Amino acid sequence: MKKLAERGFLEHQPYRGVELLRSGRRAAVAAIRRHRIVERFLSDMLGYPWNEADRLARGFEHELPQEVEDRLFLALHRPSTCPHGFPIPDPDVVDIPDMPPLYGLEPGDAAVVAVPGSTDPEVIKFLDTLGLRPGVRVEVREKHPFEGPLVLRVDGRDRTIGEKVANQIFVKKEQQEEQSA
Repeated sequence: MKKLAERGFLEHQPYRGVELLRSGRRAAVAAIRRHRIVERFLSDMLGYPWNEADRLARGFEHELPQEVEDRLFLALHRPSTCPHGFPIPDPDVVDIPDMPPLYGLEPGDAAVVAVPGSTDPEVIKFLDTLGLRPGVRVEVREKHPFEGPLVLRVDGRDRTIGEKVANQIFVKKEQQEEQSA
């Protein structure tokens, strides 16, 4: 904490806590951007599966020179998301948009799926059998009460997923078009 405070990224008051400063948020978002670009490179250009790219990207993302990051981004044709479906933030961004869990959606809501790289491999296999992969559009058909399952429309088919797994998947919710009277 002391080193980060000395670099101007956070303010630390002993026994009171830590507050991330604007410069710290900017540095954190820059690190996330670098990580997601490296993941996209590993997946798209080197053929690693999307669920392995996260682990591999951690090995060299912090040492990646800005010039190399910029060239990778251009070589990848300016991707908007990492292989997991999370947005690649613009270089000037200080905050990353919030992505709620899939279980936070209600019937009628539509969204695009993002799956963290840290998700259990068995859960990823299960999601794959349902067609729930990063970048897939889903629509909530039903949400059963008392933490019951969700019924989703995925690629034209209804799929059921439990609350525990649905809370491990994140989404970029689509804005509903206003209906005319």
